[in-house]
Amino acid sequence: MSRIDESKMFLPVRIAVLTVSDTRSAADDRSGDTLVERLTGAGHHLAGRTIIHDDRADIAQQLREWIADSAIDVIISTGGTGLTGRDVTVEAHRDVYEKEIDAFGTVFTIVSMQKIGTSAVQSRATAGVAGGTYLFALPGSPGACRDAWDEILAFQLDYRHRPCNFVEIFPRLDEHQRRK
Repeated sequence: MSRIDESKMFLPVRIAVLTVSDTRSAADDRSGDTLVERLTGAGHHLAGRTIIHDDRADIAQQLREWIADSAIDVIISTGGTGLTGRDVTVEAHRDVYEKEIDAFGTVFTIVSMQKIGTSAVQSRATAGVAGGTYLFALPGSPGACRDAWDEILAFQLDYRHRPCNFVEIFPRLDEHQRRK
């Protein structure tokens, strides 16, 4: 069973939040606000935040810019993971992934099933790694962002989480590039 090892020191992670929406603004970005509240409340650092329209190339470009920024460890996007024609966040994420974290979507679906039942099948939440940066694409609802953070990311982005977590392998994410 997972647990927090209190004998270890908490290591804050630098996280950027990307809201993907054709209609949201800074004044009404409740999903982005939810993520910022949760990550800063946990002791992590907000390393960037922006809102971008549902455009695959623009989303991928923003992801690449943040991946290239050594001051950002993790990117969490919210919005654009649904099934409609304008929902292209998942495709944009996959355009930049070096490796996909397949189980993230599965675990998110399990968490969502407990909250919204079979409606969870409409989510295409995804995660991956690129350039030594973790990327997570979450649905655009505050509830989905809350569930993903509270049930998955709060633990996996905490160095003290056992038996394992994403933070402890940060130094090895880009080891293939250093060997060349």
